[in-house]
Amino acid sequence: MNKAKMNYFEKEDILHLVLSDNPESQSIEISPNITAEVGNDGELIGLEILEASTFIRDSILESVQAKLLNLSA
Repeated sequence: MNKAKMNYFEKEDILHLVLSDNPESQSIEISPNITAEVGNDGELIGLEILEASTFIRDSILESVQAKLLNLSA
């Protein structure tokens, strides 16, 4: 696997994670704002996250809240 690369397109609020330089053969929507890019051999080669700033903010908040709940339980 090649070195992963990450590109953020601020104007569009899109985060694109490239895991491999292999050509994309298909894309699969895994949630409303997340698309997996797949190569010819079925290998995951990239991810595209729409509304990335919201996604990352919400993911961090959920993680912190889960840790806090476990600490206070």
